[in-house]
Amino acid sequence: MARRALLAGVVGTLIEWYDYGLYGAASALVLPTLFFPSDDPTASSLAAFATFAVGFFARPIGGLIIANFGDRFGRKPVLIFTIVLMGAATTLMGLLPTHEQLGIWAVVLLVVLRFVQGAGAGAELAGAMTLVTEYAPESRRAFVTAIPNGAAAGGTLLATLSFLAVSALPESALLSWGWRIPFLLSAVLFAVAFYIRRHVEETPEFERAKAEAVRRNAEARVPVIQLIKTQPKEILLGFLSGTALNVVFYTLMTFMASYMTNDLGLSRAESLVVIAITALVGFGSAPIMGNLADRIGPTTSYRYGAIGLIIVAFPLFAAMQTGNLFIIIVAMAVTAFFVYGATIAGQGAFLSGLFPTEFRFSGIAVTRELNTVAISGPTPFIAVALVQLLDGAPWLVATYMVVGGLVTAISVTVLNRPRTARTSAEPDSSPHNDLKGVQ
Repeated sequence: MARRALLAGVVGTLIEWYDYGLYGAASALVLPTLFFPSDDPTASSLAAFATFAVGFFARPIGGLIIANFGDRFGRKPVLIFTIVLMGAATTLMGLLPTHEQLGIWAVVLLVVLRFVQGAGAGAELAGAMTLVTEYAPESRRAFVTAIPNGAAAGGTLLATLSFLAVSALPESALLSWGWRIPFLLSAVLFAVAFYIRRHVEETPEFERAKAEAVRRNAEARVPVIQLIKTQPKEILLGFLSGTALNVVFYTLMTFMASYMTNDLGLSRAESLVVIAITALVGFGSAPIMGNLADRIGPTTSYRYGAIGLIIVAFPLFAAMQTGNLFIIIVAMAVTAFFVYGATIAGQGAFLSGLFPTEFRFSGIAVTRELNTVAISGPTPFIAVALVQLLDGAPWLVATYMVVGGLVTAISVTVLNRPRTARTSAEPDSSPHNDLKGVQ
């Protein structure tokens, strides 16, 4: 059952980030033309990336509400609900009329669907990490949480490959119907994820916590309110700790597609190939770096990833400036493996250890999703604007990445390595678990 839970977490996260990756790739490559036509390509790109950010503003709203139900009524029903929200929103995006067909109302519908997509995603990865954490032994929690966390890059890879395939179409076909195909394919992923999650049982930790609450005749409380009252420090520092991960992910996977096409002069296909390889390396880094994080500790892994971001930011953009495709691929891949890989390997176990079972789902959702509002959604927009400030030079973006690394490095150092939080009903080990020994 624990292996099935891991599969459910991975597949759900794949569809989440396939949806987000699609929108990110579309924002860089086709949405400016289809929904935000303008004589100024930069203005069109900024408008498209602004709607990209809308989904991130919706994430904490969905996360707070949906994760709260996950802590009260169970992980399974909530994770089924999030899949339905995201799958429906993304599929409907593929059926939208464009600005030419419907005018401003096309933009309104796009923003509404983007908001719904973001609301579902706000609880998705937090729920997936909660689910696999509560099935895993403590000694393997970095590994098992790194896999669904790393599935974000896997979903981005699938989205990039799907856009790469349709980008081979003639320009007129791509802009008329080709761009819709990747969005409509989301329905297939949704069906698979829905089936798997329907057959996952509730986590033993949640069932024990629920039984203990009944035994003590504990008064029903709103988990998120209890979380805010009892763990404000953990919320603040958990929120700050996600900065490096979100900066590096959305710089590599979203902003770089636009930067390579609009500023470096690479073709759309070349840019998508670079992003696809970067996403593949990031996805592949998850189990490798997760194993390492279980040995050195999730806090240490998190800190090393943040320090790595500080070190590679300027060399990364120096490599991009060469315009050499091979050098660009190597620089992006190295950053994805060592920086993105180390941060995703540390984050899941780090955040899971901050909060007890009673509001673990809410705690992870709150800390992750508040950071998405501040960092994830705005990052591509900010990066585009910073490049324009220096007339195409990327050095302010590199500085932005350094600051993101510093925020995470300082916050996880202040917090230090968290103890693993348990409920009073939770034993010291997980003898029911069948993930022991998984490599």
